[in-house]
Amino acid sequence: MTFAEKLLRVPPPIEAGGRSVKRYHVTADPDGIDPAVEKAAYDFLPELLPDPDGTPPATFVVLHRGADDGAYLNAYSWVWDNVLHFAGAAAGQPVLGCPDLDPTHFVRTVSPWIGCVWELPPIQHERDAWVRHMLAPDRPSLAAYLADSLTEGTTGDRS
Repeated sequence: MTFAEKLLRVPPPIEAGGRSVKRYHVTADPDGIDPAVEKAAYDFLPELLPDPDGTPPATFVVLHRGADDGAYLNAYSWVWDNVLHFAGAAAGQPVLGCPDLDPTHFVRTVSPWIGCVWELPPIQHERDAWVRHMLAPDRPSLAAYLADSLTEGTTGDRS
């Protein structure tokens, strides 16, 4: 197997489960993630979100369509002011507890894994954006945080 970076798309934020959600899509397919997989993932997303705790309700997700039958939804939510809460779901990947190969049949994962090499690039950017817009300024701006996303391109070669 030869390693290759994947495409990273950045659709606009959405609202889900009372939270503002920044989105990153990862796939090798130049046409993007199949709309049926995307819909199923975002329908499942509220199950991955934490209860409110007084922190501005912001989350970022990475939706990754694998080269096989798998689809993966990683939800990273800001809690306790400066901490990332993680919850994940998968579809079509029996190794992660999926009951079938259907890439629209998401189930919550129980593994402590937080993402594969293609899913990790947004994490550093989101940490820096949270500090830049929510922790460092005298007046935090959730709107500015939501507008500050990693640029589209590939999952690697970002240095």
